[in-house]
Amino acid sequence: MQPIAHIRSPFAEKFGVPRQSGLAPHVVCRLEFTPDYRHPDFVRGLEDFSHLWIIWGFHCNRADELRPTVRPPRLGGNVRMGVFATRSPFRPNGLGLSAVRLMAVEEGPSLLLAGADMVDGTPVYDIKPYLAYADAFPEASGGFVASTPRRELLVELPAELPPDLPPGWVQALREVLAQDPRPAYQDDPQRVYHLVFRPCEVDFCVQCGILHVLALRRI
Repeated sequence: MQPIAHIRSPFAEKFGVPRQSGLAPHVVCRLEFTPDYRHPDFVRGLEDFSHLWIIWGFHCNRADELRPTVRPPRLGGNVRMGVFATRSPFRPNGLGLSAVRLMAVEEGPSLLLAGADMVDGTPVYDIKPYLAYADAFPEASGGFVASTPRRELLVELPAELPPDLPPGWVQALREVLAQDPRPAYQDDPQRVYHLVFRPCEVDFCVQCGILHVLALRRI
């Protein structure tokens, strides 16, 4: 199976990537097709859809990271569940599935996507239109996820930000940080974390439910 495209994302590494697509709706990525699929016929009619399914690969995983059970962050990182009962990235075939908003079909062609949860360089294996009548099940049960409400942090940014940041970048950063990028088992208020969210590096700590951005530096 060969990639049909790759993702260009502000996430240079796994740390900080939202744990599900759509949790940071202002994060914008670009899907760039490989030469064999760089023809407008492949995307003819795609602009009529508002959302897409992206099937992609966890290319940053190591082979030795696969286990039959994982520790979901939603359970505090202390309870093990079967890998097939979770959205863990450590899967037998390393495939990811994301529902994203299609912002534009651009020349090339390339696709401008919002709400993606993928590292820069992620290989894409297929694209399918999202169909609300078939793909949405409001009555579906959510297993252990439904009983463990998602917690968002308050985010405090410095009074002065770097100049000429991309439009919507600050809002996207707030959404990313509010998801609490830290491992679920870490809660040291003195620890400083480092996140690359292009075009900046971000240093932050978390104290009493508030994420304090200590520094923003242009890369």
